[in-house]
Amino acid sequence: MKRTKPGNIPADVYIQFVRSLFNSVHTVLVGSLIHTLLAFLVFWKNGNPIYIPLGILLFGVGIWRYLGMLKFTKTGTIANRAEAAAWERHYVIRGSVQALAIGLFCLLAFYPFNDHFAEMVAILMTFGSIVTVAGRNYGSPRMVAVFSAAFLLPIGVGLSLRANIPDVVLALTVFLFFFIVRSTADNVRDVLFSAVIGHRKAKQIAQRFDRALNTMPHGLVMLGPNGRVVVANSEAAHLMAAASTELLLGRSLKSLMMRGAAAGYLSRKDAQFAEAQLTRALHEGRDRKLLLSFSNGRHFEFSTREGNDELGVITFEDVTARVEAEGRVRFMARYDNLTGLPNRAYFHERVMEMMAGGDRDRLCGLAVFDLDDFKSVNDTLGHPVGDGLIYAVAERLGAFAEEDVLISRFGGDEFMIFFDRITDEADFTRKLDRIFEGLQGEVDVAGHCLRIQCSAGTVLGAVGETDVDGMIVKADLALYKAKDLGKNGWRSFETSMDEAFRNRQVMKADLRSAVEGRALRVVYQPIVAMDTMRIASCEALCRWDHPQLGPISPSVFIPLAEEMGIVSEISSFMLAAACAECARWPRQIPVSINLSARDFRNSEIVEKVRNALSDSGLEPHRLEIEVTETALLDDKASTQLYLKELKALGVRIALDDFGTGYSSLSYLHTLPLDKIKIDRSFLIDVARNERSLELLKGIVKLSRQLGLLVTVEGVETFEQLKILALKVRPDMVQGFLFGSALTASGIDTMSTTVWPFANEISVAKRAARR
Repeated sequence: MKRTKPGNIPADVYIQFVRSLFNSVHTVLVGSLIHTLLAFLVFWKNGNPIYIPLGILLFGVGIWRYLGMLKFTKTGTIANRAEAAAWERHYVIRGSVQALAIGLFCLLAFYPFNDHFAEMVAILMTFGSIVTVAGRNYGSPRMVAVFSAAFLLPIGVGLSLRANIPDVVLALTVFLFFFIVRSTADNVRDVLFSAVIGHRKAKQIAQRFDRALNTMPHGLVMLGPNGRVVVANSEAAHLMAAASTELLLGRSLKSLMMRGAAAGYLSRKDAQFAEAQLTRALHEGRDRKLLLSFSNGRHFEFSTREGNDELGVITFEDVTARVEAEGRVRFMARYDNLTGLPNRAYFHERVMEMMAGGDRDRLCGLAVFDLDDFKSVNDTLGHPVGDGLIYAVAERLGAFAEEDVLISRFGGDEFMIFFDRITDEADFTRKLDRIFEGLQGEVDVAGHCLRIQCSAGTVLGAVGETDVDGMIVKADLALYKAKDLGKNGWRSFETSMDEAFRNRQVMKADLRSAVEGRALRVVYQPIVAMDTMRIASCEALCRWDHPQLGPISPSVFIPLAEEMGIVSEISSFMLAAACAECARWPRQIPVSINLSARDFRNSEIVEKVRNALSDSGLEPHRLEIEVTETALLDDKASTQLYLKELKALGVRIALDDFGTGYSSLSYLHTLPLDKIKIDRSFLIDVARNERSLELLKGIVKLSRQLGLLVTVEGVETFEQLKILALKVRPDMVQGFLFGSALTASGIDTMSTTVWPFANEISVAKRAARR
């Protein structure tokens, strides 16, 4: 064993070693009395007076040492290493004096007084005292050395002084005992030192384990082979409503679960279920997780693990935050964030579940609600106000939710309601009328008073004869019909709607093929100069001749193209074709092309116009781009920017359908316009209504003052033309009075033709001047 040097001993261990020197202090007093008694016994046996003072010396030194040790026991504390060293010095000094006194007795017993009884007493005294060297004084190597030397060396010296071989050999043996005693004391000290260090390390490990065990956020219990708790931490005690972990030791798993039930955390049924599941997992030697929801709203996940030596480990973690987060994620996945209503996917799932159960012959109904003109709310008041309106509608619809009535926000401004049990069609009608009545009225959203107005499409059918997807499609078709019929109402699905829808889908496919195959054609409506009655310009119009259905009206296929997102492709075709045809006409005739609002949603429109001019060789001033107020409403800023870029190319800009928007006058001031085209609605009653006439005259006068040309659209009668010529005097007119739209060659042929109305208009003008 490796020797432990005193300087290497930790302070706390050294203090314990020094403290051990002062243990059993009364044995020192008893030993001193024995030493004194033996000295007087030798005097009594051999009558040598030298043993009287020796006895007195042994008694006095023993009492002195005893009193010194008694002083330590009364003080009782050693604060640090320095104090321990001072007390060791105190012990060594007094112990050394006593040891020297005993050694003197032993020396005199062997030499020069050669008395067998005194030698026996000396040996008895030496070996009686030498026991304390290893038993008491192992903690002080100096004291061991002094005692060993003082007890053994005097005997060895006395034997050596006799000068005969047996005594000298015996003396050498005594000297060897000196080293044996020291080695034994060192071994005792090392063993005890290792034990103390091991105990301290074990204590540290135990403290660390206890700290780790009791500061971990999870509860933990370890079960012995008999199924009883052998280890538990403070979190486990807290969960089980125990004052300390000791109260859990020795309990069975069933007892722990029942304690949780007694505390009101679990129902008795849940406690029994948990105990059975955890016990089975431990017996089968497999890991298992079990989630338990407590009555106080907290959630714990119990985990079983099989440990070593047949120890089973159960941990339980507070997963309330995780469970609540998972609940929020599930809610977000199933419900609409704004309204809290089921979303499209969850609605579909719930309706499928509802339809799968119950009587398959029962009637069920589905209604799709869509807010009318909701886009204008977002565009004019902003999306936060639009969201507020959606929320208000959801609140009103939510009042109609019942066990068999499921309400969903399907997306955007669309809501869907499923009725699981409908008595008959009249019952369905009553329910829908009640919902529409509940939706009516105004709501205040961020200080804006908004009126709720919506349209709906419905479908009614037997559960066993339909499915969710089919009902949604049919309800959507009915919704489209309700919108077409003027909104703010609801329509039920009819078979004819399905047929119309299918025809519409076929027409969409045919239109796409026509656009991709360039099967559309362009015609041109003349625009006539008011003063000469000759063609001053013409407007390019798109025509589609369907192979089976014949000519399709632009009022039908243009909205379809906008819905399909291919209207810009039609615009590209029109630009290319019209520019190419116009380049072959007389130079005094330009062409006008009406672009859609979608064309002005990105800067590609400028490049399209530039390419059409470049490919055709048409001079830019002969191309006129007509823009509607609808395009300006979509994105006024970007449309203005693109119009300025087009103007920079040399292209002329006209505002089409002037007077149909709510902010037309502001456009005259802010847009780079060359011309305005007054909508046909101003001409409808111009011959009978003086106010309409004055309004028309005012618009023309204002436009001229701003340097703009004026074209009046929708001229269909000679009477209208005459009023325009005599009283309004626009620059140009356009309408069916001058015939239907012409082909490109027709425009070329009619380019120098004067319309026969010219003479009559001239006569009327002369008559008016008279």
